[in-house]
Amino acid sequence: MARDLPKYTVPSLTPEDGAKVAAILQERLHALNDLALTLKHIHWNVVGPHFIAVHEMLDPQVDAVRLMVDAVAERIATLGSAPVGTPGALVAARAWDDYSIGRASTAEHLGALDEVYVGVITDHRRAAADTEDLDTVTNDLLVGHLHELELFHWFVRAHLESSGGALSTAGASTEKDAAAAARSAASHEAP
Repeated sequence: MARDLPKYTVPSLTPEDGAKVAAILQERLHALNDLALTLKHIHWNVVGPHFIAVHEMLDPQVDAVRLMVDAVAERIATLGSAPVGTPGALVAARAWDDYSIGRASTAEHLGALDEVYVGVITDHRRAAADTEDLDTVTNDLLVGHLHELELFHWFVRAHLESSGGALSTAGASTEKDAAAAARSAASHEAP
């Protein structure tokens, strides 16, 4: 997305660097908005054993990710650019597929969510690295988000891990593959 240079940015950054950081953050804004919606979708569509545990685990994650969205949007504005948070802009700009699991078991959703978190965290780490030398404030914001995102990912993975440490979604590279692997592992554990 081509952007005009901001008329101002924060002290010690050039307008070019401010625009570069804002563009990095705009990608994170889209990803975090998408993550909040995906988490809520899972919250509404999860069924089966462990329903209430997963259902209730997701709302605090939604709330935390929504706070991240607001912080990222406000940082973009602070840098002198205009944050774009419309659904159409998100869909047009995203490089990932829409979450495709509807009503499904806790195992399936958690398997798919494992893949979602891998993608979000990987891209968030890249954004943090890309801002490290450009803007320490933005870098600090992203690193703080990573602390929470990685914690939430651990909560999800704890449901997918055996007592021996094997992850039921190991080797999966898509959310559908991860959902199927988690479903298969859960069916083998059922009494």
